[in-house]
Amino acid sequence: MKNSFSTFGDSAMRYLIPGKYFSTLFLITLVILTKAPAQTADQLPVIDMSNIKFASRITDSSAMVMTKEKPAPAELNSLKYAYPFKDKIQSSLVPKTVVLEFKLMNPSADPAAIYFYPGRFFDKIDIYKSVSGSTPVLQPKIHPEARNKISYRRISMAANESASFYVILHQVKTFNNRVKPSLINDIYINSFIINEESDRANFRLYTYLLCGLLLMMIFFSLINYSLGGNKEFLYYACYAFFLCMLFFLKAYFGLQSNQFNFIYEGPLDFILFSAGHLFYFLFLRHFLDTKHQHSFVNKICTVGVYALVISIILYSVFHFFTLSFLPEYYLENVLKILLLALAAFFIFYASKKREDKILGYLGWGNALLFIFSLLSLLFIFIGQDKLKMPGILINAGFYYQLGILLELIFFLAGLSYKNKHQIIEQTRERERLKAENQMKEYEKELAVLKAQEEERSRISLDMHDELGSGMTAIRLMSELAKTKMKEDSPAEIDRISESANDVLNKMNAIIWSMNSGNDTLGNLISYIRIYSMEYLENTHINCNVIIPPVIEEKEITGDKRRNVFLCIKETLNNSLKYSAASEIVVTIEATDNLTIQVHDNGKGIDMHKLRQFGNGLKNIQKRMSSVGGSFSIENKNGTLTILTLPL
Repeated sequence: MKNSFSTFGDSAMRYLIPGKYFSTLFLITLVILTKAPAQTADQLPVIDMSNIKFASRITDSSAMVMTKEKPAPAELNSLKYAYPFKDKIQSSLVPKTVVLEFKLMNPSADPAAIYFYPGRFFDKIDIYKSVSGSTPVLQPKIHPEARNKISYRRISMAANESASFYVILHQVKTFNNRVKPSLINDIYINSFIINEESDRANFRLYTYLLCGLLLMMIFFSLINYSLGGNKEFLYYACYAFFLCMLFFLKAYFGLQSNQFNFIYEGPLDFILFSAGHLFYFLFLRHFLDTKHQHSFVNKICTVGVYALVISIILYSVFHFFTLSFLPEYYLENVLKILLLALAAFFIFYASKKREDKILGYLGWGNALLFIFSLLSLLFIFIGQDKLKMPGILINAGFYYQLGILLELIFFLAGLSYKNKHQIIEQTRERERLKAENQMKEYEKELAVLKAQEEERSRISLDMHDELGSGMTAIRLMSELAKTKMKEDSPAEIDRISESANDVLNKMNAIIWSMNSGNDTLGNLISYIRIYSMEYLENTHINCNVIIPPVIEEKEITGDKRRNVFLCIKETLNNSLKYSAASEIVVTIEATDNLTIQVHDNGKGIDMHKLRQFGNGLKNIQKRMSSVGGSFSIENKNGTLTILTLPL
């Protein structure tokens, strides 16, 4: 990682060291580094304020000591300071108090001020000033007029004054602590803060782009969840959201000196990381249906959820209620190692079940995350400053974030694949259920029709056996009575015989229409032909029935047969009563429609005097309409009646 001054370039160096002394100082520094023995804090060089044109890192001009407790002002002169010192603070030393010493002089005849900056992760800073070995005095806490100013303090010097300064630093509990003391010209303090926060701009831009891609995947998952209600989309969105927040907050606040960044570097980043992986385990359980298909993985996911919840609680307790940083440090690292091992397990598990495509997406996603996580760790162990790589490729975080992105892409592809197949299966299931329901409805209708047919057959049989025999007996007995009485038989006996005969004919027609065995087109045509011939047999009208030579076998319901027959019967009755015809021709055609024409050669119907036929014609119209047919009547060399029924 570049230090805070890498963006200043050579021009900043010219401000820090005058040009005419550069070569001499370089040689002196080289000799000191190669030949000189270790120095003590008493040999600290005095920093000339007039030489600080912009900003200067004073690590080589400062001494440091770490104490368990905050020292008293009178103890600051007697502490055993180390000079020089390493800027990286080990994790075991994080809770300790850091004390810095440096010497400063103002050769100017005027008072001067300068700003001190120890590094990013120090939330409490106390500066003590000692002049000529006197007891150090606490200096006023003056911050610059800037938004992120917690780690900055103003130091004031009188004219021609020299003094020793002791800085007591309270560390934020994070493994990123580094002591990088700097002095900044008070004129350029705002520019320095902006420059400090703008470091690693390319990596931040990359992180924002990655977060934008994650947000797109989150919205896509939430839309799918709202449409289908699949919980794995919701858990995936939560997993991606917490990781997105982890990366975004690090990129946006990571270089700022404010209270939120201190909270983020403390417990918040661990909570976001753990909460994200908690939803990762929930996602796995639903994505793989571990409860029914992968029992061992289901146990791992269950243990993982409880372990992460316990880890968040323990980490919070360690952070807020203990002084030592090591428990939370070890807890975080153990958790990351276990998650990395778990990724390796899923790679192995998926390789053993290659026939499972959904598990394959999980395996590839974990494989890419595992590879790029190892690459990120490699960069950290080697040291990013030692690697000669361009741009953001030198940043270890780049590879971890890339691994997370690729993992989430493969998980989303697996979700889409699974969702597509679920939709297909659900569609098939709905079609199957729909077909079953339709079949049940058809079976119900068939059962009703069968029951109706059976009932019709029973009624027609009862009518034939009971009523038919009774009416036949009445007609025979009336005929016998007429025979016995010969010429003296009363007219009522003749009417009884005729009425019995008429009722018997009507009953036969009703029985014929109710019998389901007659539900064919050929049967209907044959019955109309026979009835027409018999009905007009003993009248003055000659009847001629023309039927098709070949009649196609088509089913026609009893209701349609009955209504068509009754319409024919009414038509023949009207012709017999009103037409004064000598001949009637009944023409039957059967194609896509059944068409029956009844044409007599009588006087024809007067279309303006239809009222006398009103009820009969209206009944014909109603009957044909009720079965989906049509009826028409016209005067055409007699009366032409046309009945049409779609087949």
